[in-house]
Amino acid sequence: MWSDEEIKGKILHKMTRMGKFHHSHTPIDNLQKGFPPEIRGRVKYMAKELKKEGILLSKPTSYGEEVSINSSHREKIMYYINTFLMME
Repeated sequence: MWSDEEIKGKILHKMTRMGKFHHSHTPIDNLQKGFPPEIRGRVKYMAKELKKEGILLSKPTSYGEEVSINSSHREKIMYYINTFLMME
């Protein structure tokens, strides 16, 4: 079973690999891709938690919400990514 920190780590790992920092955004609905179907609801909730923590930056658009990584929270981002990578 996935812990909340592992889910956050996979979200951030995926976004860092795609280079989604500050001015490069991705639709928030894309964050669920690559996760097992049974935890996709939790992925959406964890994305909201990351926004509350200030790690994800939100950009409203006419076609939906987009997010990017706030790189000023580097230590917390690396903690979540390392938690995810230790899981594998």
